[in-house]
Amino acid sequence: MKTLKPQNSHKPLATLAGGFLLMGLVACVAGPAPTDEIPAALDPGRSVRALTTVSATGVQVYECRAGTDTAAPAWAFVAPEADLFDERGQTMGRHGAGPYWQGLDGSRVVGSVRARSDAPEPGAVPWLLLATQSTGPAGVLSPVSFIQRLHTEGGVAPAGGCDAASIGRLARVGYRADYRLFVPS
Repeated sequence: MKTLKPQNSHKPLATLAGGFLLMGLVACVAGPAPTDEIPAALDPGRSVRALTTVSATGVQVYECRAGTDTAAPAWAFVAPEADLFDERGQTMGRHGAGPYWQGLDGSRVVGSVRARSDAPEPGAVPWLLLATQSTGPAGVLSPVSFIQRLHTEGGVAPAGGCDAASIGRLARVGYRADYRLFVPS
């Protein structure tokens, strides 16, 4: 019969505590995880299913425009300009004015906003639900009927710098977002 030697029970606990401390430090450095809580207003309904999620990295373009008779000049949204990446990080298309999403295969959808919700991240453009229609040849994007814009970072209009002397000036503000694409069930 083999005799087991007692082990120092404090050493494993110290190692475990150090591991938790390290994980806590990593979490603080990485920042908060993006929320997966999707507001009910952004639900596209039961007639569709999620196809995939693509990420976008680019800019939101704003123009300094003259105000009405009583309003001061203000930044007005013009268009997004972004590259789209698939789940493996490979370029899969472009996102631009319209707004449109276009795949490398030429397939393209244009969206119209159906609902919006403030982003949980301060200074980020709102989360959106967009209904889409195909405006390009058949391909990967042509069956997409709804798109959710989620997990946004940045992209809001500048806080200042738009006055009568800067009418017509453009501002390109960096942003990142996830776009969840839905197709009919």
